Amino acid sequence: MKIEQIYTGCLSQGAYYIESKGEVAIIDPLRETDQYIEKAEQDGATIKYIFETHFHADFVSGHIDLAKKTGATIVFGPTAKTGYDMHEATDGEQFKIGDITITVLHTPGHTLESSCYLLTDENGTATTLFSGDTLFIGDVGRPDLAQGATGMTQEQLAGLLFDSLRNKIMPLADDITVYPAHGAGSACGKNLSKQTWDTLGNQKATNYALRSDMTKEEFIAEVTDGILPPPQYFAGNVAMNKTGYASFEDVLKKGNVALDADTFEAMANHEGAVVLDTRPESDFVASHIPNSIFIGIDGGFAPWVGALITDLNQPIVFLCQSGREEEVVTRLSRVGYDNTFGFLSGGIEAWKKAGKETDSLEQVTAEQLAELSKGDIKIVDVRKASEYEAEHVEGAENVSLNFINEEFAKLNTTDTYYVHCAGGYRSVIFSSILKARGYHNLIDVAGGFKAISQTSLPITTYVCPNSGK
Repeated sequence: MKIEQIYTGCLSQGAYYIESKGEVAIIDPLRETDQYIEKAEQDGATIKYIFETHFHADFVSGHIDLAKKTGATIVFGPTAKTGYDMHEATDGEQFKIGDITITVLHTPGHTLESSCYLLTDENGTATTLFSGDTLFIGDVGRPDLAQGATGMTQEQLAGLLFDSLRNKIMPLADDITVYPAHGAGSACGKNLSKQTWDTLGNQKATNYALRSDMTKEEFIAEVTDGILPPPQYFAGNVAMNKTGYASFEDVLKKGNVALDADTFEAMANHEGAVVLDTRPESDFVASHIPNSIFIGIDGGFAPWVGALITDLNQPIVFLCQSGREEEVVTRLSRVGYDNTFGFLSGGIEAWKKAGKETDSLEQVTAEQLAELSKGDIKIVDVRKASEYEAEHVEGAENVSLNFINEEFAKLNTTDTYYVHCAGGYRSVIFSSILKARGYHNLIDVAGGFKAISQTSLPITTYVCPNSGK
């Protein structure tokens, strides 16, 4: 028997490859499916089942493409309804993969169809729980995402989650290994651990939501406290996972196309395409196409695209480092942005050689900011509210990048603002978006709060943050 966790850091997502006696099960696959097929071929095995723990909101799963390519059966838990062929399992239903058995544990709460998959080895011993978004390491799934689809409140869904954890998961043996669908960085929970697996016994001892003496009322109050609104792309990804989507190969073929400067410009000016600059932030700061949006490929790329580009069907053209064109299209498709039409061939240098206008973002060091602060300046902190509340520059205004579309109107287009985040990535995203909206007096603080905290600038007294904010 082989169990392999395939973890994708930019999505904080874990998919699973399970093989026994030449048969394979895949749990929660990513959009690009060749990696699973290649693993099975290397093992001389056949992919028999594709198990989905629920309708994912934060990424588009590869279950449909993988089933078409392999003939494997897609399995969802009870109550799941889709626009394609799949097997709706019953609670307790068992599936054989070689010498092992996978049992469906219906665990509603995060969503109504949410299910965990319990693996039993060839000796009949339960060894592994694939817990999806029902149980994370250090947390549990947020109970607010399915409100619209179910007509239930988040409190009612949290009550279902309490029952699922107590009745289906906590009675299992302490030595069972728990493999969740996400780790730290995912918006599907509030306080996920950086660990990507643990024993169930340790989670019973350390996870606040599994406290043995917790009442249902206490659980509901704690799980729902401090939940932020979900990223706007979540609903669109759920719909794609339920009803279907274009094949990944077609999306890649359409998006991985070299465009000369004139064609690229026409796509932006006449076709309404967003110009997405995915290069390192230092490159964007130095020189970029006017009105382009920076979201660097080496940061939290896909989730930030999903949070900030409000239409999944938005046409996109992009700039990137040479050789990373396919990576950009792939990572956009993972969160449902399939309407990518190509990249600028030759990058920013080709744009300049074509005689086209460029822009730059003014930047100061943290030390320069400290000197400037002796005068009357305005500092904008674009970190999350919880980061700001924990510690911030005295007098700085918090306008979180997470809610830029709602909060940017706090700022005046004519004022000058010194913008920072924690390390420099989010502040450049923030400034690029506002520059495209007519805010031209924005100055980025290189190195962000980490660098600022090493200067003489006065900082508020540290307060332990509320992790839900």
